Amino acid sequence: MASLDRVKVLVLGDSGCGKSSLVHLLCQNQVLGNPSWTVGCSLDVRIHDYKEGTPEEKTYYIELWDVGGSVGCVSSIKSTRAVFYNSVNGIILVHDLTNKKSSQNLYRWSLEALNKDSSPTGVIVSNGDYDREQFAENPVPLLLIGTKFDQIQENKRSDVLNRTAFLSEDFNAEEINLDCTNPRYLAAGTSNAVKLSRFFDKVVEKRYFTRDPSQMAGFTDRKRFNFKSLHYD
Repeated sequence: MASLDRVKVLVLGDSGCGKSSLVHLLCQNQVLGNPSWTVGCSLDVRIHDYKEGTPEEKTYYIELWDVGGSVGCVSSIKSTRAVFYNSVNGIILVHDLTNKKSSQNLYRWSLEALNKDSSPTGVIVSNGDYDREQFAENPVPLLLIGTKFDQIQENKRSDVLNRTAFLSEDFNAEEINLDCTNPRYLAAGTSNAVKLSRFFDKVVEKRYFTRDPSQMAGFTDRKRFNFKSLHYD
């Protein structure tokens, strides 16, 4: 197993949105009993079968880098988090479905990671028109995951999901909504499991099978993304 090829996937989002619990569930298939705040970054590994069930099937390590979500001054962020953004092959953007601000801040996280050299780190940009076409050309695969679905009252779930539905369109990414304390949300054969596998397949494909060398390098040689402005209703 030590000789397996690997890909690097960032897990980004605000503090308290459930990133550590999510990563533990993805990698250990178990509920994290006593999650704590992540300082800096923690790393866990998931085994993934690329194109499972086909002649092209191959096993890879998926490195999930859980980056601490606390916001500090610009200089401290650049000296700590920026180092984790190099040579990344995919990003999972995590938000708390019960916390509107954490959903809004996904735009800031994407700015910080995709354009770390010039983005307004630590600043929430809103109240404008978001140009989603810039993400259509983004070579780094993205996946949106909303957590704490179980904490939304049943009669309000439809409203919450309608409120966050445009995020997947803005980021040109599929979305998964789940409860990190219930492994059944990612059980084999479910739509969530299919979306997750499809995302990891895309990450592996971009890293090892793309013919465009600029896309194989991860963020190091990526084009810069500049947002005109962002919206959040």
